Amino acid sequence: MSRTRLAEWFRGVPGRFVRAEERHHLDQLLPNLFGYHLALIGSVGDDDELLLTSRVAHHIVVDPLSDGDDRSAVHAAADALPFGEGSLDVVLLLHTLELEENPHEVLREVLRVLVPEGHVVITGFNPWSWWGVWRLLRRHRGEVPWSGRFISQTRIRDWLALVGFETVDTRCFFFRMPLGSERIMARTNFLERFGPRWWPIFCGVYVVVARKRVSTLTPIRPRWRSRRRMLGGVVEPTTRGVQRGK
Repeated sequence: MSRTRLAEWFRGVPGRFVRAEERHHLDQLLPNLFGYHLALIGSVGDDDELLLTSRVAHHIVVDPLSDGDDRSAVHAAADALPFGEGSLDVVLLLHTLELEENPHEVLREVLRVLVPEGHVVITGFNPWSWWGVWRLLRRHRGEVPWSGRFISQTRIRDWLALVGFETVDTRCFFFRMPLGSERIMARTNFLERFGPRWWPIFCGVYVVVARKRVSTLTPIRPRWRSRRRMLGGVVEPTTRGVQRGK
């Protein structure tokens, strides 16, 4: 599955509905992530709208498709980012790991370029949902996004913990079936109200927010032994100074 074809899919049905839900959750999450530099690894063409609520001043798009506009456009691979160690505050991986052959290496690279306590935001399709069923039925056709690699939220969290991240927030949404009818997608929108409460594990899409862990060395205090102060001299028996009568 290529990034170009995925971008085309997001412009159709049900891609537009998925993007609207993702934008809704990103609008709630991004204002709470601060810093100076944010990098979006992988573009699907509507970066301005996705990053509209971000409070980070400088946005960078790392993707051959990005046109730059008022941001810097960087052409690079996701597992070989051209940034120094600890130079970014926020990294967005929007359906990026599903396109990579070595998602572990991408996460390690993100860990490298993030500042201590920096954040990574990951979106993905849930294989344990109607979307996963559709993928099993249609992946042999080479259609997007079904030809991609769906990674479960649980596995993403395990990988994050393994490389040095701490998961701080997760969200599950889009409980509708991935149908190509705009009318049906609109009519089944009510599922978004009940799904998070009654069947959250069957969501079609998820968002995971993780923070780069910082290993702190706790100094070990020396265990000083308190020695009692010894007083010199010997106490003489009181009977020595007593004269006995004869």
